[in-house]
Amino acid sequence: MSHPLLVRVRGVLTPAGPPAPLLGHSRRPLVRRLPYAVAALFVAILLPVTAMGLGNDYGLNPALAALLAVAQTVPLLIAVKRPLLAWEIAFTAHVVGALALLTVEAREGRVWPWTPMGVIGMLLLLLAVGLRERRGTLVTVWMLTGVVGVVFQGAAPARTNGSWLALFLLGGVLLLVGGALRERGDARRALAKQETISEAERARRTLLEERTRIARELHDVVAHHMSVITVQADSAPYRITDLPDAAREEFAAIAAAARESLTEMRRLLGVLRSEDGSGPGGSERTPQPGVARIGQLVEATVRAGLPVELTMPEVPSVPQAVDLSAYRIVQEALANVVRHAPGAPTRVSVSADEAGAHLTVLVVNAAGAGAPARPVETGGTGHGLVGMRERVRLVGGTLDTGPLPDGGFLVAARLPLSDEAGAEPTAEAEEESFPA
Repeated sequence: MSHPLLVRVRGVLTPAGPPAPLLGHSRRPLVRRLPYAVAALFVAILLPVTAMGLGNDYGLNPALAALLAVAQTVPLLIAVKRPLLAWEIAFTAHVVGALALLTVEAREGRVWPWTPMGVIGMLLLLLAVGLRERRGTLVTVWMLTGVVGVVFQGAAPARTNGSWLALFLLGGVLLLVGGALRERGDARRALAKQETISEAERARRTLLEERTRIARELHDVVAHHMSVITVQADSAPYRITDLPDAAREEFAAIAAAARESLTEMRRLLGVLRSEDGSGPGGSERTPQPGVARIGQLVEATVRAGLPVELTMPEVPSVPQAVDLSAYRIVQEALANVVRHAPGAPTRVSVSADEAGAHLTVLVVNAAGAGAPARPVETGGTGHGLVGMRERVRLVGGTLDTGPLPDGGFLVAARLPLSDEAGAEPTAEAEEESFPA
């Protein structure tokens, strides 16, 4: 089992994060390339100087001198992304070099245990470590540098001349400067991130406020009139004497339709007033209409004066999204017939294929020119067809709409009843035509 102190030292000597280039956060390419250029320049200068200095000035074996020079200087290139790892390699090489110098005769005027070239390289590495690592790591690196210097001082006091103390003091200053710059950069990035989050929160709040405003205006403008229609339709049999039974049934149908419209409008208002569409009155608290209610929808349309024929054999279990989409497609198609071709004979068909993989929704109306009533709207925004296509696309189905040769109009949707059936809708399938 490792000693707790060793475990703690190993923890603080572990890099703070994934390897990333120094100054990599800068937006300017020249600044991002600067650490690579500085590291390459100092390696090109220090590598030959260190090799010749250790061999010629200190008297080490040339091969050993060259090997130590590589180990002491090349880590500067690693320091661009992994400064702590680079310091560990170079510091170990410097310690080995200091021990190797103890095997040769001391020469007057030669700096030991750290050579002048070694001091320059170590200072650069300490600055890189300060720009990347945590405070605890910086303190540990600084203390290790000082402790090793003190040990060498005690082991061979005749060889030392205070070079270890210069590295210890100057290294501490560079670690402090690098740490301060790192913390300042971290603070600026954290502030920028917080500003981004605040901007997103402001945008979300603005959206919610706009939704609330729309909901309030819808309530003020629409709910009042719909309530008036409901009250008038309900009270008409009592206010008008000798009212025929057919008229009473018509007023009752008008009142029921108005109440259903109010219910759907309240559901919509609940969605608009909630943040995610699931607030009070939202879709999670009120059952959504589906295929089972298409019959009621057709009956209401027939009572409104549109001759509609419904063909809907028994339909298998339908996913909720497809269930709602099928109902809305029929609802919008019938509304378009009422608006643009009132009185036109209309056929509605909802059926599943033999394999039970797709649900086909078909709404076909004949030409409305011969109808006695004029179109309620002579033009349109096209939002209804856009809404149909969006609903079909979201469930992975296909939609075909367009005029017929005899002047009528066709709306045909093919909706998948399973994820596999609608997993990959193709562009060609979007253009598939359905027979009228």
